[in-house]
Amino acid sequence: MAEFTMELNDEQREVRDWLHGFAADVIRPAAAEWDEREETPWPVIQEAAKVGIYSLDFYAQQYFDATGLGIPMAMEELFWGDAGIALSIVGTGLAAVGVLANGTEEQIGTWIPQMYGDANDVKVAAFCSSEPDAGSDVASMRTRAVYDEAKDEWVINGTKTWATNGGIANVHVVVAVVDPELGSKGHASFIVPPGTPGCSQGQKFKKHGIRASHTAEVILDDVRVPGSCLLGGKEKLDERLARARERARAGGGERVKNAAMATFEASRPAVGAMAVGTARAAYEVALDYAMTREQFGRPIIDNQGVAFQLADMRTQIDAARLLVWRASWMAVNGKPFTAAEGSMSKLYASETAKKVTAQAVQILGGNGYTREYPVERMHRDSAIYTIFEGTSEIQRLVIARTLSGMPIR
Repeated sequence: MAEFTMELNDEQREVRDWLHGFAADVIRPAAAEWDEREETPWPVIQEAAKVGIYSLDFYAQQYFDATGLGIPMAMEELFWGDAGIALSIVGTGLAAVGVLANGTEEQIGTWIPQMYGDANDVKVAAFCSSEPDAGSDVASMRTRAVYDEAKDEWVINGTKTWATNGGIANVHVVVAVVDPELGSKGHASFIVPPGTPGCSQGQKFKKHGIRASHTAEVILDDVRVPGSCLLGGKEKLDERLARARERARAGGGERVKNAAMATFEASRPAVGAMAVGTARAAYEVALDYAMTREQFGRPIIDNQGVAFQLADMRTQIDAARLLVWRASWMAVNGKPFTAAEGSMSKLYASETAKKVTAQAVQILGGNGYTREYPVERMHRDSAIYTIFEGTSEIQRLVIARTLSGMPIR
């Protein structure tokens, strides 16, 4: 087990600097254009693939970093560049985590490479959990998967929403209900392979922020997938459902983790790191502006009101990063989140990003409210962190129930 440390080693610093250079030289110059176009920045993704950032190998190296700091360090640097473009680059990772968290070794080896493609033909993947009437309330999910034993196929019907890369993905990972009587414990995850009949894009959303990232509905109309596309396999699913039914008959007992929750638990610290990156970017713009902008014959940072804001911004960013690093180290080293440390990191970092970007706009004044300066875009982008992969209210609920010992449904 790696010791927890606040110092990156030489290799990690080299990777961080490499990512920072890519974010500064490739992502930032393209940010305003793709925000205005509200389209997937395929050329930037391809550039990331050419240098090895958008690839299974890079993702795996960071994911399996024994210190746990590989993924949060990478997320912070890329999202420092621009949240919308960075989400287009890393959005496939959520689907990959869904397979890593629930799939067999064969499924991991088969499907994750197809999620990325290669530098000459980049692909993306989508994780599909939320529904029009079931966002945070995963127990209300309506998408159904029914097993056709004669053909060894699963038939999936339903509508997913808020899916990053939904409809344009090469591979979709879909969470569906297999046993409605078990609520959230009756869910399973499925691979929907490329070109599967019945899987199509619904509404594409025009968003307040992260506009370079494609978000859409995914329609599943009698989608048939082979039995081998059930993540984890049917034997494992049957065993899990049998345990859940037995506990339900016994009136509770040990909780059973559902497929969507397993994915979100693994990814929440990473989302916190994304928020830290956006907050840090806005802080740096505000700091530079405050040191160079003069009013009444002196830089505005000489005004205590501005200086104290910047001091608070930096303090909150550093505190958020430490919570993210702690949760990431715990996750990689098998430490249980006994106080919902993963949700803590996501909650605090998300709220920090919203607060810091708003303060950055205020420090820049009228300039901060225009698109001539990037803090306006950063402020819009930051709003998503308190919403997706569990709202701030849900994070507080998870933390409170973990502390009290109440079940998390």
